[in-house]
Amino acid sequence: MSLATYKKKRSFNQTPEPAGKKSAGKKKAVARQLHFVVQKHDATRLHYDFRLEMDGVLKSWAIPKGPSMNPADKRLAMMVEDHPYDYKDFEGIIPEGNYGAGTVIVWDEGTYEPIEFHDDPQKAEKHLLEQLRKGSLKIILHGQKLKGEFALVQIKSSEDNAWLLIKHNDKYASQTDVTKKAKSVQSGMKLEQVAKESNHEWVSNKKATSTKKSSAAKKSPRKTAAAKSQPVKKKLPQAIEALIKKSKRQAMPSGIIPMLATLTDDSFDDNNWIFEIKYDGYRALSYVDEGDVTVMSRKDLSFNKKFPPVVDALKELRLEAVLDGEIVALNEDGRSDFQLLQQWQKNGEGELVYYVFDVLWLNGYNLMHLPLVERKTILQQILPEHPMLRYSDHIENKGIPFFKAAIKQGLEGIMAKERDSAYTPKIRTRQWLKIKSVQRQEVVIAGFTETRGSRSHFGALVLGVYENDKLIYVGHTGSGFNEKSLEAIYKKLKPLVIDKPAFATKPKTNMPCTWVKPVLVGEVKFSEWTKDNILRQPIFMGLREDKNAKEVHKENAVHIDTKSTKKQTSQKMPTKTTQKKTGSTPAKKAAAPKGTTELLHDSAKEQVVTIDKKELTFTNLDKIYWPADKYTKRDLINYYDQMAPFILPYLKDRPQSMNRHPNGINKPGFYQKDVSGGKVADWLVKHDYLSESDGETKQYLVCTDEASLLYMANLGCIEMNPWHSTTKKPENPSWCVIDLDPGNISFDKVIEAAQVIKQLTDGLNIDTYCKTSGSTGLHIYIPLGAVYDYDQSRQLAELIVTMAYNEMPSFTSLERSPAKRKNKIYLDYLQNRTIQTIAAPYSLRPRPGATASAPLHWEEVKKGLSMQDFTIENMYSRAKEVGDIFKPVLGKGINLKKVLSKINSMGSE
Repeated sequence: MSLATYKKKRSFNQTPEPAGKKSAGKKKAVARQLHFVVQKHDATRLHYDFRLEMDGVLKSWAIPKGPSMNPADKRLAMMVEDHPYDYKDFEGIIPEGNYGAGTVIVWDEGTYEPIEFHDDPQKAEKHLLEQLRKGSLKIILHGQKLKGEFALVQIKSSEDNAWLLIKHNDKYASQTDVTKKAKSVQSGMKLEQVAKESNHEWVSNKKATSTKKSSAAKKSPRKTAAAKSQPVKKKLPQAIEALIKKSKRQAMPSGIIPMLATLTDDSFDDNNWIFEIKYDGYRALSYVDEGDVTVMSRKDLSFNKKFPPVVDALKELRLEAVLDGEIVALNEDGRSDFQLLQQWQKNGEGELVYYVFDVLWLNGYNLMHLPLVERKTILQQILPEHPMLRYSDHIENKGIPFFKAAIKQGLEGIMAKERDSAYTPKIRTRQWLKIKSVQRQEVVIAGFTETRGSRSHFGALVLGVYENDKLIYVGHTGSGFNEKSLEAIYKKLKPLVIDKPAFATKPKTNMPCTWVKPVLVGEVKFSEWTKDNILRQPIFMGLREDKNAKEVHKENAVHIDTKSTKKQTSQKMPTKTTQKKTGSTPAKKAAAPKGTTELLHDSAKEQVVTIDKKELTFTNLDKIYWPADKYTKRDLINYYDQMAPFILPYLKDRPQSMNRHPNGINKPGFYQKDVSGGKVADWLVKHDYLSESDGETKQYLVCTDEASLLYMANLGCIEMNPWHSTTKKPENPSWCVIDLDPGNISFDKVIEAAQVIKQLTDGLNIDTYCKTSGSTGLHIYIPLGAVYDYDQSRQLAELIVTMAYNEMPSFTSLERSPAKRKNKIYLDYLQNRTIQTIAAPYSLRPRPGATASAPLHWEEVKKGLSMQDFTIENMYSRAKEVGDIFKPVLGKGINLKKVLSKINSMGSE
């Protein structure tokens, strides 16, 4: 369908659409990057025009229902005439009386390439034209709304121009209706907004062929729909634009849990760090989409109704950005005051200010992986002077004098942040530190005592913190209240009254106590912790509605070595060191991710560290565990310390089968299951089991926190092997696993087998998640939600692998014996048994290269994938960049009844 058809249908003296011509001059540019556009068009019927740049024009399809991100939807797409390349930017009103009269917006736009030859631009366009001729296009879209793999398939038995647009099942697939995102990506307007304003009507300024001008032409000069509505955005310097474009394009994120800081005991000077004021308010993430603003708390709850002036101020910016900062109320001296902030919510007292200290996303670019100082440079440029919105400035290097000045000014403290730190949501990182001038602690309110004297409502609040999921008593406070706050807190406590205390051990109180559900969080300042872990002289500062009670733990300060800025021990615990070397072969140091601190420094052969309130002694740190690579035991422990936020969800509350290699990977290792009889530290949690060999009751070690994880690493556990179930539901696995064991066959065949299983499980509506084993094969996980037992899990895996085997009998086998299956992939479903273990996601393996078991996006499971892609050196950086891909494995499980019904229906077809 050439441009001749396009031009024949239009009178360009009456329509604003570009006349255009085939873009012969774009050949070289096209070879590098092809564009697509989706225009939402409210004509006789509302539809979406899907256009792909090809051969200098836009190949076009009209989609009545619009595109879908759900692979189950097959959307009819009627191929229409080619449009000129310039049409991709067209947005406005086509006047009545013209072909396609109605309103048009640029609903989505971006670049695209074929799935095949996507890395060969010279072959890409030729391949696309050949696919178009054959009636089957397979493409990858990089739009702001449409992302990932799609197929356009011609319906041969129907009209010649009838096609189907189908989303492939990849990481971007979703059942959410993407057409609900109704705004133009060009102007930010909806169709209705354009249609209501007649002065947005585009009119040609070309001379008409007749002496009469169209009535539309008399209304207004030609202009785009975006001309009036497009905000006048501050033009950024070229250097700032260059910084932004170092990042990846990405749609505006949502639901970010902010990056958190670790408490440290003192300040320091260091050229690699910057220092900011620590504000005393509510942490707030702001999603600013021009006039559409949402301000969210740390708990991902909206602050819009609590702080409407901040929302209104952000609307004035006319930005497209995600900002991180702190909402505070300033007193007469200009200092943030948390109690004053609570008063502001009630009566407007105090000056409300939103201090912004970070920008995470801007104008379609994810900035979270840029170094902090570059993000702050960008932030300073985009944030105008505003009485309520203020840039949080910093100083460099001089942390000690800055902290002294903060104390002198009566500030809460300061923040120390590594210059090059990336923004890592949700993680409490050691790249950001908080240094407090006075001791503060978040506490859970678990009860209140009777009044004495003239006091109304209650005498004191009974306080606790969580430790190993148990509420521990830490004292009570009757200070810091006035009559209004006593009444307000009492009203919140009355509906929460319960019969028994929520504490693990009932505390003794100085007056009769009424117990309450432990859901309200407060904050106190205090003088010190006693030896019995009780707050001394706590003064109540206010309620923390932005915090979850379960997340309230005692904060232990981490000591910073001011010479190396590397973390040593909490509470300045002395380090045991020895000068004796372990041999003449120099150890290779695993490359620490840029901008991170390490738990164990280089100089000590032995070191004592307090983690999670447990004192651990790490020994033989110079011992080489990977001889060919020169990685040491120190490198192993530092790896698990850095990876703890990622790996712990798959280890927590699970018995461990410890695979110990105390002398490195080239010396014999051994499995240890039984830790009964004082074989490990008393503070470790154990789980009883009945030994099949001798019928005696023995005990597994249970991983509960980072301390127990690093304890195992210190025993020489290079890999971590958890049960599939937890001690809470030992007979109900969290996941079902299929282990693809290649034997002597090529890894490319393992990849092929995994993709066949993916297709089969997709057909059964089963979500699957793949990771490298870190050794030779691949592991495919199915979330079960701890609803089914091990027999059901094993039977599910057996059904799936049997179906898979029938699809590829030439190179797969269900034979467990290597001798019987020879050079075939073993589709192992027998991993799904009680007490059976498998290497955890992110676990290192005792293999050359110090490889790690790496969660993968399914599109990464393709030819060229290698175990050596993921190692002790890069696994942390990758995890920070892509996040925890495996997280859904721990979520809601599949509906096994529906799956079996689906399998039965397939068998009867």
